[in-house]
Amino acid sequence: MVKMKKHTAKLFELVLLEIILIFVIPVTLYSQDHHDWSYNLSIYEVNVRQYTGAGTFGAFETHLDRLRDLGVGILWFMPIHPIGVKNRIGSLGSYYSVKDYYGVNPEFGTLDDFIALVDSVHAKGMYVLMDWVANHTSWDNALTITHPEWYIKDNEGNFTPPPGTDWSDVIQLDYSKQGLRDYMINAMKFWIDTADVDGFRCDAAGFVPIDFWSEAITELKNDKLGIFMLAEDSGTKYYSAGFDMTYAWGYYGFGNGILMNIVAETNNANVLNSFVTQENSNYPAPDYRMYFTSNHDENSWYGAVFERFGDAAEEFAVLTSTFRSMPLIYSGQEAGLNHRLEFFDKDEIIWKPDTLAYIYSTLLHLKKENKALWNGNDGGQLQRVTTTDNPSIFAFIREKGDDKVFEIFNLTGQEKTFTMQGTLYTGKYRNIFTNDSVSFSENTEMTLPGWDYKVYEYKSDITDVRGGRSVPEQFNLSQNYPNPFNPTTTIEYQISEAGFVSLKLYDVLGNEIETLVNKQQLSGKYEITFNAENLVSGVYLYKIQINDFVSSKKMLLLK
Repeated sequence: MVKMKKHTAKLFELVLLEIILIFVIPVTLYSQDHHDWSYNLSIYEVNVRQYTGAGTFGAFETHLDRLRDLGVGILWFMPIHPIGVKNRIGSLGSYYSVKDYYGVNPEFGTLDDFIALVDSVHAKGMYVLMDWVANHTSWDNALTITHPEWYIKDNEGNFTPPPGTDWSDVIQLDYSKQGLRDYMINAMKFWIDTADVDGFRCDAAGFVPIDFWSEAITELKNDKLGIFMLAEDSGTKYYSAGFDMTYAWGYYGFGNGILMNIVAETNNANVLNSFVTQENSNYPAPDYRMYFTSNHDENSWYGAVFERFGDAAEEFAVLTSTFRSMPLIYSGQEAGLNHRLEFFDKDEIIWKPDTLAYIYSTLLHLKKENKALWNGNDGGQLQRVTTTDNPSIFAFIREKGDDKVFEIFNLTGQEKTFTMQGTLYTGKYRNIFTNDSVSFSENTEMTLPGWDYKVYEYKSDITDVRGGRSVPEQFNLSQNYPNPFNPTTTIEYQISEAGFVSLKLYDVLGNEIETLVNKQQLSGKYEITFNAENLVSGVYLYKIQINDFVSSKKMLLLK
């Protein structure tokens, strides 16, 4: 009888705690949208065909741990659908010649294989966007038989490629037909409901009527609040239609843009600064912009980054990763991809160690940890630091709360000596690549070789640098984020001195659920991603013990 009373009391405590959490925690915590998970992430484009020799979902899955360790947050998969055979270009055809919107390209695997891959991505704390081709289909898509009225026809009643293009392997859809609109929205919902994808990158968004996107995105976000929508276009109107991010083509795209002009010496750092001002004005937070030095189109049709940018390629990778909003990395860039991948045929990426892997890893993790580099409203706006050589030197700070970055880029091929002006940049920082402590005072003079750069970080917990690592001053266990979560969340902790770390998860009754960390670790900052896919909704506790330090916090799983 005593045991029953104790058990009843525990159950009452659990129910009471959940009631408190539901009614006391601000409602905004539950009105989940993509900002709850995308605020500090980058995006990575996956070319499944060329990623491995097998070119399958299963073979790509073996790279997930590496990508997670690299710091990747969002995986955008080029179209995974079956590819048309009629009028196919090359031996394998274009990903963007869709034969079946509900199907999976058998080259890559099966629907179950894709679902399993998405589950694995989520389990590692990353997210998935599908590439969606709404504008056109292959010539042999079943819709040409079942609904030929959904297509644009020429004067003779024949199917026709998209006007103004040389896309001979695809034919244009007609969005004046409501049946087509309903079909396309239902097909996108299928992938949300069946595979639990986290959003879509919408190909050739400008070829499709904007009112369709408004209609579709409203329905999709009603189906899954937190989805993320990326438009392959640069216009401001796409945000009003419900898109969350657009392409910054003025920065670089279609083989042109400010980066190319800087290399050609027809633009300089002053022009780049004017571009930033324009971006801040036209795309204010919370609107996201995507910046890149490569993607599938740029690589295959205009050239690899080293072909386009030469000695500036590495510097532009650093600038793009910290510039503003969200950076994109294309498959193989972290391995120093230095050739144009075939678009219609097999052309496997050669994976090898490269300096860019370390650079990207350092920058992507910095973006996750330093609030100044976060996206949208959560990050800091870029503010230029002027110098005595403004045409050559692009220096800036981004600052949010107690977090700050200070970056300096020589946007020429010649060595430059200059003096920094003003007080925006003054203070003590850590060089993110060397871990050296550096102090800047007013009128600091500096010399940078051609196409060289410096990236410095300030955080309130940077107190010492020893042995090439940032050493925290004290032990600390942070609140998991996001919280509430479903199904993955990140737990961060820091260690001021080496010790044996035990991090465990408990239910509210005190029963141990899982051991998350159980090993000796050096001083430093750490983070782990926890997947609660197999747990039920409710309140859980996580507790850390390091030497004599013990701390615990609550987390809330909502499914």
